[in-house]
This record gives sequence, structure tokens and C-alpha cells, in this order.
Amino acid sequence: MPRRSYDQYCAIARALDAVGDRWTLLIVRELLGGSRRYTDLHADLPGVSTDMLASRLKDMERDGLLTRRRLPPPGAAYVYELTARGHALLPALTALADWGAPALGEQRPTDAVRAHWFAVPLMARLARHFADGAVRVIDVALDEGAFHITLGPRGEEGEPATPAYADGPAELPDVRLALDAATCAALAYDRLSLAQAIDTGRIALTHPEGRPAPAPLA
Repeated sequence: MPRRSYDQYCAIARALDAVGDRWTLLIVRELLGGSRRYTDLHADLPGVSTDMLASRLKDMERDGLLTRRRLPPPGAAYVYELTARGHALLPALTALADWGAPALGEQRPTDAVRAHWFAVPLMARLARHFADGAVRVIDVALDEGAFHITLGPRGEEGEPATPAYADGPAELPDVRLALDAATCAALAYDRLSLAQAIDTGRIALTHPEGRPAPAPLA
């Protein structure tokens, strides 16, 4: 299909030409955690049809947001992964998550949930909580699944760290946080601090054997 455009000489319009279609930004959300197979994407995007997902992936590849790569044997499957331009959408998704937080409310009976859907807003909060640099890799475990967040080194001239996340537990995390989805949402959207959640027992914070215990949180 030909590329649709607003045909407006405006950066916002140009951005929406590439990412304004339904499902596109949610596919970016999924791929921020690393490369994914088509079946993985379909499983974690409940409600998307196979035809729609295939169409969006082709559009995003055409627009330079992602690439498709074939895994070596014995996998021999194709995976999708973000380009640098696709990764550059992280601040936009973080801002959207903050903007949409007031509408989240209580989880509805019809709402699907995946643990890693909390990762994007949670990264900035944990980077702030562990700003002293003593904790760099954080496992986050919910009943719905697990992911880990890596707080990268601080940039030049004291710029904040750029965090990233990936599915599943880390090999060598500095700390592990075990919590439920409601607590994760409250923490991710600044309705609860990490220290408050730990003090009230809503988060169990542990550290692997051989790792120093994190400093008390303010």
C-alpha cells in the first residue's frame, strides 16, 4: 500500500506519518525490551489481528523503525528489532505513559496485563531511586512475569543515566523487587515511593548472595 501522509510541513505531522497508526507505538513498546519473534509479538499484543500485525511490521520496516533478522540454526526463525530511530521513541513513550497514567485507575476485568508493560514508566522512577549508582541491574518480578532494568552509566557532564529493560530475570542483578501489578502501577506512576512500598511490605527487596545489600532508601 502507498504510504499515507498528512502532507503537512510540520515535525509532528511527519512523526505521525510514521507512528500515528493504531498498534505502531505498542509494537515499539514490545521491541524496546529486545528482539522478538512474530509469534511473541502477537501473544503480547492481545486484540491485534495477524493481518494487521504483519502490515504494521512491514510499514515500520519501510519507515526505518525496525529491522527483520533471521536467527542462525538451530533457531532459524525471524526476529524483529528496533533500529536506533525506533529506540529514539523511548522518551515519547515515557511521556505518553505519564500523560495516560491518570486514566489508568483500577484494572478492569477485561484488561489484559503483561509484566513488561510497566517497564517503560518504571525505568525513569528506578533511575531516580537509585541515582547514587550503587544499583545498576534490577530484577522486577510480578505474578504476570518478570523483566529486568539496567541503569546505564551516567552521561557526560552529569547527564542522567539512560536505562533499558529486557524480558526475564538478569543473570547477575544487584537487587530483586517482588511485587504485584497494582503496586507496580502505583510505583511506576508516582503514586507510591519505593521506600514506602518496601516499608509497608508491598515490595519485597532482596539481593543475590554475594552481592552487597543496597543502602537504605530515603
